[in-house]
Amino acid sequence: MGYTESFEPAMRLALAAAAEATGTGPEENQDVPVGAVILDAAGTVIARARNRREIDRDPTAHAEIVAIRQAARALGSWRLTGLTLVVTLEPCTMCAGAVTAARLARLVYGAEDPKAGAVGSLSGRSCRRARADSGKLACGGVA
Repeated sequence: MGYTESFEPAMRLALAAAAEATGTGPEENQDVPVGAVILDAAGTVIARARNRREIDRDPTAHAEIVAIRQAARALGSWRLTGLTLVVTLEPCTMCAGAVTAARLARLVYGAEDPKAGAVGSLSGRSCRRARADSGKLACGGVA
């Protein structure tokens, strides 16, 4: 099994979370289907979330932000060092900043977002160091 394939089980969980975002309720409560999970070094799921902007009426309730908040609560610390965020869509600028602020070790995303993606789409790379001095690895195209 290759490196990116090792994240497929987590990506499947993120995809299942994303499916919940479309829901069956009124259209105004249906979010863009994005899901995220946060894993520890052993691959254990620490947090699982989906977009909640519409249902929470919160512009910051992206799946990544919700998952980061859950993981911080679960661990009792805002420092999420050594953890991996697996998300179905390339993070936007806000979420990419939150990944850095939370000190996540790794970011793995499924689909590139040429419109709002702030990790690889604008640079044209699919697997790269997020910043030269951060040591964070960002890999895209994991499905």
